[in-house]
Formats: sequence, C-alpha cells, structure tokens
Amino acid sequence: MAEEEKEAPLHRDVLEAILSHVPLIDLAPASHVSGTWKRAVLSSLERFNKVKPWLVVHTKSSQHPYKAAAHAYDPRSHVWVEIQHPSMEHVSDLRSSHSTLLYMLSPFRFAFSVDTLHQTWHRADSPIVWRSDPIVALVGHLAVVAGGMCDFGDEPIPMEIYDLRTRGWDTCNSMPAIFEDSAASTCLSIAADEHRMYVMEKRSGVTYSFDPSSKTWRGPYDLQPGKKVFSSLIGFVNDIMVLVGLIGDAENVSGIKMWEVKGEMSELREMGELPKELVGKLKGESPCVPSICMTSIGDIAYLDNPSDPAELILCEVSKGVCKWGSVRNVVVKDGGGMQSLVFTCSNVGLADLHEALRSGNMRFAVMDVE
Repeated sequence: MAEEEKEAPLHRDVLEAILSHVPLIDLAPASHVSGTWKRAVLSSLERFNKVKPWLVVHTKSSQHPYKAAAHAYDPRSHVWVEIQHPSMEHVSDLRSSHSTLLYMLSPFRFAFSVDTLHQTWHRADSPIVWRSDPIVALVGHLAVVAGGMCDFGDEPIPMEIYDLRTRGWDTCNSMPAIFEDSAASTCLSIAADEHRMYVMEKRSGVTYSFDPSSKTWRGPYDLQPGKKVFSSLIGFVNDIMVLVGLIGDAENVSGIKMWEVKGEMSELREMGELPKELVGKLKGESPCVPSICMTSIGDIAYLDNPSDPAELILCEVSKGVCKWGSVRNVVVKDGGGMQSLVFTCSNVGLADLHEALRSGNMRFAVMDVE
C-alpha cells in the first residue's frame, strides 16, 4: 500500500525536457532538491537548452543615495531578470567598456569591476593626469586609461596603466598621433583580450593594437570595409574579432553588416547583414544615427542605438554565420524620456547564481513584461 501511495518518479528524459523550459535563475534552487534533480538540471542544460550569455543593463542615480539597478536579458529563456543588489559606493557616473568592464572614474577615485555579476569592485586612486571622456580597458591584470581631453597644453596626453598586482600607476607615451583629433571615447571603438587593447577610429576604420606589458603599439591597420560604410565598431565574438559597419549616412542608415577580421588584421570576411526590418527597429524614432554600440561575449553580440535604445538587436554567431533577432528593452520606460543606460555582457552560469545567492547580497526575479 505504501508503495502505491508513493508518487511515480518522472522519467529522466521527461524531467530534463521540462527543465529546459525553466529560466536559469529558477534552475539554481531546483538543482538543490536532490542529487537526481541536480544531475537532471545539468544534463538538461547540456542536452536541451544550453546556457547563453546575458545582456546586463545597468542604471545608477546621480543623486544621493546613488541607487543602482540592474536588469538582465537571458536569451536562453527569453526572459528579463531583475537583479537586486546593494547600492555601490559612489565615485562618478557609471560607464562600461569592451563589453565586460564596468567602471567609474573621477578626479579622485577609480573603481572598476569585471566579474560575472559585478559583485567585486577594485578601488584605486585616480590617474595622475585627469582627463574627461577617456578610453578605459582592462588587459589581463593591467587597466589602461588613455586619450580623452584635459588641460595639458599642446603636449600629447600621456597614457596611464594601473597594475592590479602592485596597485600602482605607471605612465607611457601617448596614443598614436592619428588619434589626437579624435581621442574621446565617443569617437573611438575599443576591444580587448588577455594580451592587447585594440583601438579603432569609427569614421576612418584606422586601427592600432596596444600591448600594455611592453607599452608598445602596432599598426596602423586599415579596417575600412568600403566607401559606403560611414561608421564602424569592433568587438570579439567566439574569440574572433568582428567589425560592424553602418552603411549610408547618419541621416539615412540603409544597412548594417558584420565582418570577421582575419589574418594580421589585414582581411575582412563578410559574415552577415542585418535584415531591413531590424535596421528600422534599431533606428527607432531617431532622426539621426551617427553610430551604434556593440556589447558581446561568447557567441552573442547585442547592438543598441544610444539615441533610442528601446529595441535591441541580438546576433548569435554559429560557424561564422549570423542569426539575427530583436528584443524590446524593458528598462526603457514608455514615454519616460532618456535614461542613462550602461550595457555589459556576462557568461552567467549556475555556479555564479549559487555564489550570488549564498552571499545574501543579490536577489533575482523574472520580470513580467506583458
């Protein structure tokens, strides 16, 4: 009789298939139900619906108590997640760089974070020379601050490098002369890997690489895809450098394409073109689109229009081919005017969620976006 009253166990394949439809943040507690459930969760993620990189949208109040908020889009489950965490120490306006670096830079302090859910912040004194709107990159254990504008007379602005190991600043020669008239971050696109920072002038496609360990520049490289491309940006997808170019002009963007940067940055291979209807979604209500932004990690890149970020473009790259889609940005409030949004990408996995939940500092909830 006792045996008959026991609940019939779910067949393993059925359980795994069911779990494939469950959002990742709900799989974290489900994996603690039992050893059988943990194995089913892990198997489901591997066999049916793999973990995909999250796009994280950060906002931060510029007034006391400087409340910070974060929302993430999980393309695996097609859901938006609200991330609740303590307000961070105010240093200055929140910014991001090369997809994973989140930072604040003021004349007095420099704070930055690169971990998956940005729970850990590194804090340092400000660079020796204060500049506005510089480019900032993290290459291995070295943070690079370069370009920007400052009161330095007619002398080139020196670059500065912060070493996470020694917790000290060092200076080196300024950026290549070609960047002197376009040293602000708004004019440049940057990407970074474990060894180098890459800097491209958006209008011309002229690109250099910088090795902060040896303090040496390489280039120039010509990454201009053609005369019809008026603005470009670079990033990494699947550890391959890609270039995204806007075709036409700022008042009439007629197309957007993605290329793979091959060889010694000497060849471009076209990977795909954004469908016309998605070009319209990306433009939104903007009468002019001088440039766009890209945030990428793993096999996914997200494109946004800073002038109208209500619709985001998703590009998933598999075997060198682009699969395009779009997602409504729920952080942009209907009729609420412009907000300051900062985008990063993260490879969020079960282990990251478990750690965040154990710390007690973060809470996650699937948003109702209907």
